[in-house]
Amino acid sequence: MGLIILGSNIIAPPEGMDSMDEENLKAHFYLFEFKHFVFPFLAHAGGTLVGAFIAAKIALSYGLKFAMGIGVFFLFGGIMMVQMLPSPIWFIVLDLGFAYLPMGWLGWKLYQLTFT
Repeated sequence: MGLIILGSNIIAPPEGMDSMDEENLKAHFYLFEFKHFVFPFLAHAGGTLVGAFIAAKIALSYGLKFAMGIGVFFLFGGIMMVQMLPSPIWFIVLDLGFAYLPMGWLGWKLYQLTFT
């Protein structure tokens, strides 16, 4: 959530939109440009990556299973997000396809490279 808030401070939301109000966000979502999707993607991918890395570190011998479990858990959250908020198809494909399961695997791989 911190990255999303930071993103809205760096890249201003469209005029008249309150990004913290769900109904207002839905009503003005059509005004979003590519730049408005950068920080949400980074937040989703980064959160999954860090969560998977920590899970792999804690789980030790079951690191891959736990890291991918974090990826699946975050993927469910991503699926819920695209059902609640209208998004362009390209963002849905990018987000669901690359921010969760690949980042879960990458978090496990980074753990392996760092601690084994």
